[in-house]
Amino acid sequence: MLDPSSSEEESDEVLEEERRDVLVAAGGGSPRSLPPPPRDPRGREAGAARAASPSPSVLSEGREEQERLQREEREKRLRLQLYVFIARCIAHPFNAKQPTDMARRQQKVFLKSDRVARMVHSGGCSANDFRDVFKKNIEKRVRSLPEIDGLSKETVLSSWLAKYDAIYRGEEDFCKQPNRMALSAVSELILSKEQLYEMFQQILGIKKLEHQLIYNACQLDNGDEQAAQIRRELDGRLQLAEQMARERKFPKFVTREMESMYIEELRSSVNLLMANLESLPVSKGGPEFKLQKLKRSQNSAFLDIGDENEVQLSKSDVVLSFTLEIVIMEVQGLKSVAPNRIVYCTMEVEGGEKLQTDQAEASRPQWGTQGDFTTTHPRPVVKVKLFTESTGVLALEDKELGRVVLYPTSNSPKSPDLHKMIVPKNSQDSDLKIKLAVRMDKPPHMKHCGYLYALGQKVWKRWKKRYFVLVQVSQYTFAMCSYREKKSEPQELMQLEGYTVDYTAPHTGLQGGRMFFNAVKEGDTVIFASDDEQDRILWVQAMYRATGQSYKPIPASQAQKMNPKAGNVNTGISPLYTDRGQKHGMDEFISANPCKFDHASLFRLLQRQTLDHRLNDSYSCLGWFSPGQVFVLDEYCARYGVRGCHRHLCYLDELIEYSENGSVIDPTLLHYSFAFCASHVHGNRPDGIGTVSVEEKERFEEIKDRLSSLLENQISHFRYCFPFGRPEGALKATLSLLERVLMKDIATPIPAEEVKKVVRKCLEKAALINYTRLTEYAKIEATAEKDSETMNQATPARKLEEVLHLAELCIEVLQQNEEHHSEAFAWWPELLAEHAEKFLSLYSVDMDSALEAQPQDSWESFPLFQLLNNALRSDTFLCNGKFHKHLQEIFVPMVIRYIDLMESSIAQSIHRGLEQESWQPVKSITNSLPNVALPKVPSLPLNLPQIPSFTTPTWMTSMYDSTNGSATSEDLFWKLDALQMFVFDLHWPEPEFAHHLEQRLKLMATDMIEACVKRTRIAFELKLQKTNKSTDLRIPPSLCTMFNVLVDAKKQTAKLCILDGGQEFASQWQQYHSKIDDLIEETVKEIISLLVSKVVSVLEGVLSKLSRYDEGTFFSSLVSFTVKAAAKYVDVPKPGMDLADTYIMFVRQNQDILREKVNEEMYIEKLFDQWYSSSMKVICMWLADRLDLQLHIYQLKTLIKIVKKTYRDFRLQGVLEGTLNSKTYDTVHSRLTVEEATVSVTDAGGLQGITMKDSDEEEG
Repeated sequence: MLDPSSSEEESDEVLEEERRDVLVAAGGGSPRSLPPPPRDPRGREAGAARAASPSPSVLSEGREEQERLQREEREKRLRLQLYVFIARCIAHPFNAKQPTDMARRQQKVFLKSDRVARMVHSGGCSANDFRDVFKKNIEKRVRSLPEIDGLSKETVLSSWLAKYDAIYRGEEDFCKQPNRMALSAVSELILSKEQLYEMFQQILGIKKLEHQLIYNACQLDNGDEQAAQIRRELDGRLQLAEQMARERKFPKFVTREMESMYIEELRSSVNLLMANLESLPVSKGGPEFKLQKLKRSQNSAFLDIGDENEVQLSKSDVVLSFTLEIVIMEVQGLKSVAPNRIVYCTMEVEGGEKLQTDQAEASRPQWGTQGDFTTTHPRPVVKVKLFTESTGVLALEDKELGRVVLYPTSNSPKSPDLHKMIVPKNSQDSDLKIKLAVRMDKPPHMKHCGYLYALGQKVWKRWKKRYFVLVQVSQYTFAMCSYREKKSEPQELMQLEGYTVDYTAPHTGLQGGRMFFNAVKEGDTVIFASDDEQDRILWVQAMYRATGQSYKPIPASQAQKMNPKAGNVNTGISPLYTDRGQKHGMDEFISANPCKFDHASLFRLLQRQTLDHRLNDSYSCLGWFSPGQVFVLDEYCARYGVRGCHRHLCYLDELIEYSENGSVIDPTLLHYSFAFCASHVHGNRPDGIGTVSVEEKERFEEIKDRLSSLLENQISHFRYCFPFGRPEGALKATLSLLERVLMKDIATPIPAEEVKKVVRKCLEKAALINYTRLTEYAKIEATAEKDSETMNQATPARKLEEVLHLAELCIEVLQQNEEHHSEAFAWWPELLAEHAEKFLSLYSVDMDSALEAQPQDSWESFPLFQLLNNALRSDTFLCNGKFHKHLQEIFVPMVIRYIDLMESSIAQSIHRGLEQESWQPVKSITNSLPNVALPKVPSLPLNLPQIPSFTTPTWMTSMYDSTNGSATSEDLFWKLDALQMFVFDLHWPEPEFAHHLEQRLKLMATDMIEACVKRTRIAFELKLQKTNKSTDLRIPPSLCTMFNVLVDAKKQTAKLCILDGGQEFASQWQQYHSKIDDLIEETVKEIISLLVSKVVSVLEGVLSKLSRYDEGTFFSSLVSFTVKAAAKYVDVPKPGMDLADTYIMFVRQNQDILREKVNEEMYIEKLFDQWYSSSMKVICMWLADRLDLQLHIYQLKTLIKIVKKTYRDFRLQGVLEGTLNSKTYDTVHSRLTVEEATVSVTDAGGLQGITMKDSDEEEG
């Protein structure tokens, strides 16, 4: 705080020297924020104590402490002076308004994530940004889920977002929420003046007491004082411009012609401010009064205030409107009227309407009635009368008891008072009084009024007392008017423009008035006098505001008290605040002339402090000021003449510095300021060519270089400067700004190739930066730096695991680049692809190193290829790119080697497996089969390939619940299918090699299946030969298993051996593929024929046994005689029936075995058809050989049962009617029918119920 007593003796020169010191501190100060003033009052004493020490070190410390205290004192004075200027801007703005179209900023958030921690702490991510990221990710996850009955996905999304909001808000902190509502919480809203004062107190470190002192001393709540201060400031700026033009002291411009242009700029800017001030309405919201604007010419009238050719006011221009309130309370001393008589009062303003109170009894004449009037007379006449009702019949009017006439003014007392009434002659009410109040409001544009003595040369030429009113017609037009009673127009008026008011000594020759002051203008002097000192001070103060003069009058007594040695000195102190001790030293800052300050340096400090405050509040502002801050800065620049280019250059300088230190700044904001400065420096301003100083041009070039470096660095770190593409659109705006910065001038566009070249260079750096950060995150290079020996001794499996993990991270980075940043690089998609290739080329070094460390014939690296290939082949630019081709070159030999070894392994497994095959059927395949490694053949001195892992083969599901082939065949088919699925899952990107792999695997499958079929055919025949030919023959399960192997081979051929290719190749492949199909079909036919031959040979054995009963043979006669002789004594079995039943049982059981064990229905039907046809053919041939012989009774009975049962059984097995009722069967049926008829005639015993006729009662 400044010491009031120490500054009592200071002169103007000392004050100006101190202000210059302050400005030097403001212009050259490097600290980003002013430190707070010292709070320890003992600091100065301690420094003085140290200074008394003779030690040089102590002297140096004392000097440094003293310098620090002086520096802090200068900075504090500078802050106070700056706050005075800001407070005036807030108190009476006339240029700027608080913007309402600015984007609402969201609150900052803080997360425990290393990846986005820097972005969050730098203010670049808001709560809204992270909510959007969460929403996108949860939508992607929920949309991929299957539908749930009764629960929509929109409901799930809403629930997740509601949960996120609840977590973000913190449900337990609801009660604490109001406590966190600081000033920064409402900074995004339109602020009141009090909130703006509070904000800039925080920004500049002003205490509440200091603000209150400044507020009172500057009269910030007095609009007239603030408007007068503005007029004085603008007049001072005009005078400064004229002085600069006379002395030819200009800033250094790029061309000499700009010097005169600079003066015109100053004048036009002041004229614009004057016009803005003039356009402000004088009356704020008064419905009765509307400001009558003066019609000024559009020339330099503002500059020539007080000239003779100025527009003169007429009496009609000065219009006043007053509101009068008359309140009648009561009447006292009424004696002439009976107590029960009715009395009332009337009130009127002369020239207006008349109002009446309510009626009252004479004993209690009290009313409290208010009458409202409107008049244009500054000196109205108010009449109040008291009446009583007349009792006479012929009385036309009520009787007047008394009256009072008042002459109120705006300065009259407003409280009720007793007034003596004038009564008629001979009235008993000699002491009649009325208590009433008259309130006459002052119009807003009437600044002062009262009675003065006046004498002038042009007006008021006689010294007399008149009623004067100071009227404000517009912001720059005031008139001193004298009024008579009952007149709305002034009798005389004087326009105050150009006059200077001051206190004067008493004029001895003038009678009347004790306190004198005058208004002086070139060629005219008007003398005024009032009756008391306070009235004179009020008049001089009001006229001082109206004239707009720079000189501030001070009463002689106060001037002598303030500076007894120098006399009356213009220190600019308000008469109402003359005591410097009461103002605690604030008068120096209040009375300082704003025109003598370097506002460019002050504004730079103000903008720096404001931006620092803004970036540290609770909102993610990205460098944008709040509406209230923009409003105050705009008003300051306009009012104090801060050049727009200087403002934006300082803004750019600060924003770039913050951005270089890690804060997130909106590139659109940088673009706006840079475009403004570029258009100014290059002479392409929208409002025409303006002056450009050398300093502005040099600073612009410096900032342009800094901005270019900053943008290139941000593009190189785009993944970390703009994570998740946030702030939204910032990267795209950064690229657009880079193109603008690279332009040599604002009108000449830069070639696209140059921009592309710069962006390509940045993205090359970005690839290295991204991969370096990624490897640090994966802890690969970090481990190598800490312990290289341990890393070199790491197992190949460990290296492969780390590279696989790093590949996943690389793919994630590329996917995030595509998702969040590809839109920004939409102009150069090939550059982003080059960036990805560069990024992957860095990864390929680590990948190649890890793959080289893998042992030979190790197949654990295939998942790495699948991971990378699946990511690359779906990318338009990276598919078959440089890295993709390098990846293929590495894995082509491995794939070929793998397939070679698998082919050898499968071939050996077929050879050894079929040699040792037991041909036991495989009942089921477990679900773990796809994860079982391929078996190793012990005789091969190779590390046979182990298939990593596969999806379940497509054919496996249909075979789980059925009887299948042998273990060798099932293993073969699974290996072939798994190998093909493995190669298919590789999704080899190069079409020719992919087609080659497919073709080779199909050919291999064909060869392997062909070998399996041939070996199975041989094994079937050998096994079948070992079986007997009697009716005890039961088809072994091994033969059914072999049959099933062929059936499975037929099915697998359709899947494993069919190749998709071109039309020409397809026809060639179809010929090759048809060979394996034909081979399988021929083999099936052969084994069916072999099997049918085997079962038919059993029937031939049965028939050979029946041949012994042929007619005429010795054996037939012997058997017949023996049976007849024995039948007399015992029950002899029926010959032939056991043989027929045995054969029928043989057929039925083998049919059931085949039906149960063999899977293919079509082949079963073919087998049964051939079996039935061959059986009928053998029986027919046997009967044909005995065409001339009569069948033995036993032969007939056996054949009838065999034929009938065979017919029925094969019909039940599905043999068609055409096959059953063939010609052979008809022949056999006819022969047996004839034989049956013959036997029924010749043999008395007959066939014992056995007949060829159909009968349901016959035994099965």
